[in-house]
Amino acid sequence: MATEADPQQLHVDTFLVASGRPGRTAGSPVNVAVELTSTYAAEGAVNYARSGNPTWDAFEEALGGLEGGLALVHASGMGAISAALSLLPAGGTVVAPDTTYNGTGDLLLDHEGAGGTVRRVHATDTAGFLTALEGADLLWLESPTNPLMDVTELDVVLARARELGVTSVVDNTLSTPLLCRPLSLGADVVVHSVTKYLSGHSDVVLGATVVPDTERGRALGERLRRHRTLHGAIAGPMEVFLALRGLRTLAVRFERASATAAELARRLEAHDAVERVRYPGAGAILSVDVRGGLEAAERVCAATRLWLHSTSLGGVESQLERRRRHPSESEQVPVNLVRLSVGIEHVDDLWADLDRALRTV
Repeated sequence: MATEADPQQLHVDTFLVASGRPGRTAGSPVNVAVELTSTYAAEGAVNYARSGNPTWDAFEEALGGLEGGLALVHASGMGAISAALSLLPAGGTVVAPDTTYNGTGDLLLDHEGAGGTVRRVHATDTAGFLTALEGADLLWLESPTNPLMDVTELDVVLARARELGVTSVVDNTLSTPLLCRPLSLGADVVVHSVTKYLSGHSDVVLGATVVPDTERGRALGERLRRHRTLHGAIAGPMEVFLALRGLRTLAVRFERASATAAELARRLEAHDAVERVRYPGAGAILSVDVRGGLEAAERVCAATRLWLHSTSLGGVESQLERRRRHPSESEQVPVNLVRLSVGIEHVDDLWADLDRALRTV
C-alpha cells in the first residue's frame, strides 16, 4: 500500500484522511478497492484470503499509524480480545480490573475454570496493581473501564509491568487513539472493538490489535496473526472497507460527541432524577445512576425517543442501556446504572429527550 501520509509529520485529523490510500499515479482511484476473492495465484505474497487481503492492508496501515505501531484487523472485537488473551499461557496468572467489558470478563472466568489465576484489582488502585503484578504473566487494562468509567494510572502500571517482564494489553476502545496511545506508555498490545468509534456508523462488526514496531512487538504480532489465521477469525473485505471509510471522520465525530458528552454530564449533575454521574472528564461515554433503582432506570431507557436503547456504543447515533440487564454483567455494576454513548446530534435535542425521560421517574 503506497501512501505519503506520515503520522509523525501530520496532525491526526489530516493523517486519518490521508492514510491507507492507493499510490498516486495517473488515473489511480482515490480509495482502496474492495478485493473480493478467496484465492490468489501461486508464488505471490498471499495465496489464500485467510492470510491476507489488500483491503486489510490499507486499514491496518491507517490504524497502525494512528496508534504508533503495527495493526491487525480481526473479525470482531471479541476476536481481537481472544487473540490477545491467547498470549496468556495455560494455567498462567493475569492481572485485570475487577470490572471489565463483560465479554472480557467471561473469557477471564473461562481461564479460571481451566485452572488459571485471575488477580482482580480495582481500576483506580494503583498500589494494588503494582503488588498484583509480582509473578504474573499478563496484565489486562481498560481505561476508562466499561461501564463504570474508572480510570487507571496507565503510565505507572505499565511501567511496572515492563520492569517485571509481564506482557501488557490495553483495551483502548472507549478512549480511542485520539485520547490515549497506550503503546507510547509502554503497552505491549492495544485492543480495539473497531465496531465502535473507529468505524463509527453501527454497520460493521470488527476488531483490531496493535503492537509496537519493535523486535518484541513484531514477535507478539506474529503470534496474534497466527491465532487469527488458525482460528479463522478473519474480517470480510467489505466490512474493512467500510471501517476505513468511517475512520476518515473519526476526529470530527469524536470531537463533536465528546463536547456534547461533557455538556450533558454537567447538566445531569444537577438533575433531581440522577444519583451519580460517572464521567472521566473526556471522551463521549458517560454513565449515570438513576434515582429510584432498577425499575426507574428501565423506565428511562424505555421512555427516550431520540436516544436508541441498544447494547452497543460509538456510533453517530446516541445510545443508552441499563447494563445489568445482561446476566453476565459484573455485580459491581449498580442495577440502576445507565450507560450513555453520545453521538453527533445537537446537544439540546439530546438533552430534551433525556430530561423528559428522566422526569418519568
